[in-house]
Amino acid sequence: MADVFRWGIIGPGRIAAKFAEGLQAVEGAALYAVASRTPGRGEEFIRTWGGEKVYSSYEALLDDSRVDGVYISTPHVFHRENALLALKAGKPVLCEKPMTVCEAHTRELVETARREKVYLMEAMWSRFFPLMERIRQLIAAGEIGEVRMAEADFGYRRELDPQSRQHNLDLGGGALLDVGIYPISFFHMLLGVPSEVLGSACIGKTGVDEQSGYLFKYPKGELALGSSAVRTDTPCEARIIGTEGRIDLPRNWWRPGEITLWKGEEARRIVEPFEGNGYNFEAQAVMEDVRAGRKENLIMPLDDSLDIARTMDRLKKQWGLAYPGEPR
Repeated sequence: MADVFRWGIIGPGRIAAKFAEGLQAVEGAALYAVASRTPGRGEEFIRTWGGEKVYSSYEALLDDSRVDGVYISTPHVFHRENALLALKAGKPVLCEKPMTVCEAHTRELVETARREKVYLMEAMWSRFFPLMERIRQLIAAGEIGEVRMAEADFGYRRELDPQSRQHNLDLGGGALLDVGIYPISFFHMLLGVPSEVLGSACIGKTGVDEQSGYLFKYPKGELALGSSAVRTDTPCEARIIGTEGRIDLPRNWWRPGEITLWKGEEARRIVEPFEGNGYNFEAQAVMEDVRAGRKENLIMPLDDSLDIARTMDRLKKQWGLAYPGEPR
């Protein structure tokens, strides 16, 4: 592989722009090609973020031998078909979260990647921040004792637009898939797979969950409490509570630059500034894995993606929520 890792992007939208911005902070990374089925969008993206090639079909980008890895950032409901194309073309894939809209489709991607021996990772960027690694180290070192509870929320207010990605069921809209995956992935990172899942949601006029809350219980009695919303602005904070202390993550906890470690009444603020916009860390992780010949990532392994998808399916079943093309 060349010294420069050449990225191809499928679906050059708002999130892809953040990823392209993040690539600028990654040594040895370059945006090389963009594929869009919307006339003019790829050209506009390249003018803004750089790159060499614009393709009007995803297949054409995947046929380009110079593409070293593919970032997929199309709407949720298209992740499955787009990722399958890339995997079958032998291209390493970083697929935006959620990997798909359900566990069955995620399993299909995971099994395909493992069968074809091609790299695949769900783009849960928050796990790769330096301060998230510090949190994992603090917990492993017993700084807050045994983790007993976790809390996290992610909600914002977006005016109702039935055609928007956030509110359109056909595009995988709703709070759970858009932002609920953040606290759910956070809980899985901390506590593993819940033994009990209880949730409630407000299903709006367009058939998506506009706001939702969930309580998870784990085999040793640990609890996790989360919420998400696309019609309600929430505090967007998180806490990890142990037998000997706790860790507080302030607003926008999923891209942490500081945390507070509490032991009794004693508080220690821990600050870790970072370069880039945060998307650079997941890109760097993929590049390191691919260059080392690894087929999945240790921080965001494929089994975690399967477990998270299964947990979200359990919630959706309670709410009577299903997406087009999802097995019934």
